[in-house]
Amino acid sequence: MDFVMSFLQERWFIIVAAIVVLFLVVRIVKTVVKWVIVLAVLAGLYFYGASYKDQLLDLGSVVSANVKNQAVSAFSNEMKDAQYKQNSDGTFTVTTKSLKLDGNPGSNEVKVTFMNQSFTMKLDDALNALIEQAKKNAKL
Repeated sequence: MDFVMSFLQERWFIIVAAIVVLFLVVRIVKTVVKWVIVLAVLAGLYFYGASYKDQLLDLGSVVSANVKNQAVSAFSNEMKDAQYKQNSDGTFTVTTKSLKLDGNPGSNEVKVTFMNQSFTMKLDDALNALIEQAKKNAKL
């Protein structure tokens, strides 16, 4: 339902144009053709709005990927200052100046908090390197 509100807020001019066209058709055309045109305009508006939902989903995945890439970049820049903490419940926490990793040993996913946003990432070489560096920093 959120995509409907986004569509209405960002594409209101299309809806206004459709209403004007419908109003003109209803006032000018006095036959069955009028209702065919009205249905065609409404169907076009419906399908245009339905494709807008897919555009929002694509935009969301692009933004998510961008934030994850920025987080990985921050990992590599802040590795030397990473701090490792073993929690009492068996989980671990790695913190740097701008991010925080929470995970379970042996799991292939960690919860990343970056720029006050939390998301889950699969462990890769960069994340494993950050965790290992944080462990080394904790031993020093």
